[in-house]
Parts: sequence; C-alpha cells; structure tokens
Amino acid sequence: MAYRIFVVLSLLASINALAQSDSTKVIQDSTATPKDSLDKFDRFNQKAEALFKILPVPLYSYSTEAGNIFGLAKFNLFNLSKKDTISKPSKLSEVATFSSKGRINISVTTELVFNKNKNIILAYVNYKKQPEYIFGIGNDVSKDSMEEVETERIKFSATNLFLVAKNLYAGVPIDLSNYYKVKTDSNSFLKRESVTGLNGGFTFGIGLDAAYDTRDNRYNPYHGAYVLAVMLWHPEFLGSVYQYSRFDFDARKYFNPWLNHVIAVQATTTSTSGNVPFYDLAQLGGDSKMRGYYQGAFRDNVLVDAQVEYRMPVWKIFGVTTWVGTGRVADGYHNLSLNGFKVSYGAGIRIKVDSKNNTNLRLDFGFGGNGLKGTYINFAEAF
Repeated sequence: MAYRIFVVLSLLASINALAQSDSTKVIQDSTATPKDSLDKFDRFNQKAEALFKILPVPLYSYSTEAGNIFGLAKFNLFNLSKKDTISKPSKLSEVATFSSKGRINISVTTELVFNKNKNIILAYVNYKKQPEYIFGIGNDVSKDSMEEVETERIKFSATNLFLVAKNLYAGVPIDLSNYYKVKTDSNSFLKRESVTGLNGGFTFGIGLDAAYDTRDNRYNPYHGAYVLAVMLWHPEFLGSVYQYSRFDFDARKYFNPWLNHVIAVQATTTSTSGNVPFYDLAQLGGDSKMRGYYQGAFRDNVLVDAQVEYRMPVWKIFGVTTWVGTGRVADGYHNLSLNGFKVSYGAGIRIKVDSKNNTNLRLDFGFGGNGLKGTYINFAEAF
C-alpha cells in the first residue's frame, strides 16, 4: 500500500515556486547572478531540513479496502554520546497510520550504535490491524485467486550485536509475535485446506545471528559490503503455539565507480521448516525487495531473490535511481526451477533530508508481472 506524503509534494512545490520567483527576480534585476539564486535555494533547504528534524511528516493515501488513510512518520539520526566520535549514527524511526475503515499500523524501529561501534542494538515493535492480500501458497498461484485476510497482531523483535572481530558482529536475537485475530472469507483456501496459523496464536523465537559490515554509511552506502545471517527457533517450552525454525540470509555489495554514483547489489534467501504459520512463511515482495509485488502475495517455505540498483545524484538534494530484480518462492530449494523466477523493475526519486548523515527520503515506483505495481515512500535506501 502506497503512502502519499503530501508534505513532500508541498516541499517540491515550494522549491519550484522559489525557483520561479528567483528566476523572475533575475530577469527584473540585472545585478542578480545564478550564484545568488543557488545560495537562496541552499538557505531554503537548510531551513526545510531543520524543520524535518523536529516535525513529523504527515501521511495520506486512499484505497477502496481501507478508505482514507492518515498518519505521521518521523525519522532521525543522532549520536548517543558526544564523547564517542567513532560510533556511526543511531536511528530512531516511528510511523503511525489510521484509516476511516478501522485499519491501524503503529511501529517504532531503532538502531542504536555505541561503545565505538562495538555494540549495536536493533529493535522493532509493531501493532497492526490491516488486510493481507494472499494469492495462495506457492510460486504458481495467480492474481485471479487473490483473497483478503485480515490479521491483528503485536510484534517485538530485538538483538544486541557484539563486535567479535574486525567488522564482524554476533548476537542472540529474539522475536515475539501474537496474532490474536485472523479473519477470512467463509470460502477461504486457508479454511478449506486447514492451513497452519488460521487461529493465530503466540510465538517466541530465539536464536543466533552474525553480521559482517564494512559500509561507509548504514543508511546510504557508497562502498563496502554487508552480510547478515539470522537463525531463529520457536520451541514449545518458550510458549510458542507453533514449533518451527526460520533462517534469513542477506548479502549486499556497494560500488562507487565515479563521482557520487553508486551501484548496489543484493542477494537474499529465507528458509522455513516445521509447523510454520502462513503469516511467517518466506514472502516475496515489499518496499525494499522485489518492489512492485505486494509483500506476501507469493509465499512458501523458501525464498530467493536478488537485485541491482543504480543510484545517481542529479542536482543539489535531488537524485534518481533505477533497479531490476528477480526472485521466487518454492516449497524447498530442490524445486527452485529457473523458469519460475519473477522480474521486478522500477525507478525512484531521492530527496536528501539529512545532509550531515547523507540520508535520503525515497519515492519508488516498482513494477512486477501481470500488471502488479507499487509506489513506496520511505526513509533511507531500500538496501
């Protein structure tokens, strides 16, 4: 679901109006120079950026299923300690949306970096009451079989990564979810096939993770690499209604061929096994991978995907990007036939909202097969 941030449009309109006003002044005043006009733009941008650090960004969108959607989003990068000049910036991000038809989504995400980059705490808490659109389970299901499943949940995940060697971190992640309302159509395939997770329930996952990170910037890298591996188990003795395991692997590489242009490459895989509820199966799509596909429309035990993205500055705070990706799901790695891979492609606009930390607001337009498409507005790069 795409959130239209009208304050961004207002910002663009203001910039455009300011530019037109400056152009008129240049024509009327022969003493004015292009440099003066650029200086005024810079001053305007500094004021807008200062306001962005204080005020939340309003959100608005509309869909037939949810009605009018209103909300606020906030994104800040900061240093936990003024004495620690080595640690990279920490992040705090909050989003809250409400719709006229009762949809609610509230989340808080943190990435806290401290102790001279030796400790990183990643945490996420979310309350969600909104529809999930499912084509079915498997890679060969079609859009024609799409059905809406409404879920209500509370989710919390966290991990504390410790530096164990140069650029190498390890930790113990936890993941708690409680799906306490799952509503489907009376003729839903979830009911017909008695799919695991239909009744919701509590799950508690615990495991191990490791990360290798040489990126120059966590939120807008120009060069370096990032590899993350996470293994979670959901045992009965921790109170999990469903006993299953989940493995996620994410590898990224960044190249800076010239000036501030960036070529970013990513490959990921997810594997689940055991009594996995349908809402925690490996899911294709979303706002960061396979953009253009609604996250969860295609889901199964295994997922593999990859993408390459080209990022290019245009002028001042503005930039553009384009990408292409491919991926698919399957019931096991042995059934990942090449002819089942789907293609994602698209382009986006970038607006720098934090010059100090070189962080962007992104507006992406993604396209998939069979007329699937998506518009995504978020902070920081997709990967």
